[in-house]
Amino acid sequence: MSLFRRPGDRAQPLDRTAGPREVRHDARSGVVALGTLACPRCDAPVSPGGARLAPSDPIGCPFCAERGAVRDFLSLEVPNRPARVTVRIAVRSADHVDAQQRR
Repeated sequence: MSLFRRPGDRAQPLDRTAGPREVRHDARSGVVALGTLACPRCDAPVSPGGARLAPSDPIGCPFCAERGAVRDFLSLEVPNRPARVTVRIAVRSADHVDAQQRR
């Protein structure tokens, strides 16, 4: 009988796995990349204004008035510059997709 264990406690075996092992965490962030929103023509930073934007959403440069899709203004080059953005994957519900297709 041990002074440090309660009656009924059983000792756990040691994990003696030799060599490297893979550890996967269940947490999913949805973050794909960090990037910068900048004008493709004049390289001025473009702010999304806190809005969530899809790659196909329209956006414009406040400096030179260049217009285009968000994907045209997004740069994933390192280092990130202002305006930094987080690129995430968002799963849309079937109802949202159906409403978009009806437009």
